[in-house]
Amino acid sequence: MSDTSVGGLDDVGGSGGSGGPGGLVAALRAQQSALTERWMKLVFGDQEVEHSDQLTYRQLADHLPSIFDEICIVLESHNLRDQEGAIERNARQHGQWRWQQGYRVDELVRELDLFRQVLLLAIGEYASAHADFSRADEEHARLMTDEVVSFVTLASIREAVGERDRKIDEYTGMLERANYELTLRQKLISDLYETRMQVTRRVAHDLRNFLNVFSTALQLAARSPAKRETALGLANRQVADMATLVDEMVEYSKVLSDDSVLTVEPFDLVGLFDELMQACRVATEAKGLRLIGQLDPALGTVSSNRLKVKQVALNLLSNAIKYTASGEIVLSINAVSGARWRLRVTDTGVGIGEDDQERVFEEFERAAGDDIPGAGLGLAIVKELSRTLEGELRFQSSKGHGSVFEVTFPITLEPKAPTGAP
Repeated sequence: MSDTSVGGLDDVGGSGGSGGPGGLVAALRAQQSALTERWMKLVFGDQEVEHSDQLTYRQLADHLPSIFDEICIVLESHNLRDQEGAIERNARQHGQWRWQQGYRVDELVRELDLFRQVLLLAIGEYASAHADFSRADEEHARLMTDEVVSFVTLASIREAVGERDRKIDEYTGMLERANYELTLRQKLISDLYETRMQVTRRVAHDLRNFLNVFSTALQLAARSPAKRETALGLANRQVADMATLVDEMVEYSKVLSDDSVLTVEPFDLVGLFDELMQACRVATEAKGLRLIGQLDPALGTVSSNRLKVKQVALNLLSNAIKYTASGEIVLSINAVSGARWRLRVTDTGVGIGEDDQERVFEEFERAAGDDIPGAGLGLAIVKELSRTLEGELRFQSSKGHGSVFEVTFPITLEPKAPTGAP
């Protein structure tokens, strides 16, 4: 270990001359540069202050000149209380900088203790050189210096520890956020895996049904040529059901993967209403259902994405027709308060039981049995499109009493800037 004892300073305040506290302070101020230089050499040569080797002379001096000046003022005024604020500010800044420069707390304490030794030795040498500087004056100067340096050390340590704790809190927050994001990603991966498994199970199930029915149709045609037409009809219906399954899956994949900028333009609700009624008339008549349309005459032009609004309506109408064996389907478009309009589809179908209502908008969920074709994606498509169009989706239903689905859209949908736009 290097010799870190504090050697004497040449002619601190000179020999003889005026003594007393005032003379001491003048002598210390006159020797400030020499005392600071001696302290820095001690710190650089002290193996306990390892990080000092990484600092320049200017970085090492830091707030020492200001602290030195505050000590002189305290020695001159015999009053620490009046200088505490200034001393604490400089000490806190010193502790903060040392923490940023990589100092450990013990290194901070050690370098300030060396500063204390330099000052106390300087006071001792001044007392030796000035006979009129009494023993009581020397003890008082030592006591005040020791008290001030202890105060500086304590304030510097508090600031360094505070900086450390703030940095720990910052890192802890970063770790917690990273952990939270990791948890979300893990859940997303788990959900994606479960979705893939659901797709696999759903498609395998429907393909098995398709093959079973198709096989039955072929066997029927082979055993009884007279029933060939019946067998062909059964096979054709099964092919149509499989086409519906594939179409729903393709449509849903397009909805999820559509990251293009949403196109918003004015369009006439009357024209859309007429298209929807015309599109569903054949399917409702084929099942013997009544199709009823209700359009609010107060509504005219709205601004949104016409194609996606039409997709929402057609999915709701197709769902209603699919799950309604008798009765009626009602399509209504009405104005509502708050510059919004509402699309509502009501049916007298099988309805949705209370246990199934929480999962009705989830992928591949169907409240009905396997005798009704479909992948269970229609309402999931509606949910995703409604979110894109800022629509509020609601429904009411009970088992055996039909369902009411409605989406409330803004009259004017404000276009969103593309992601990453300035």
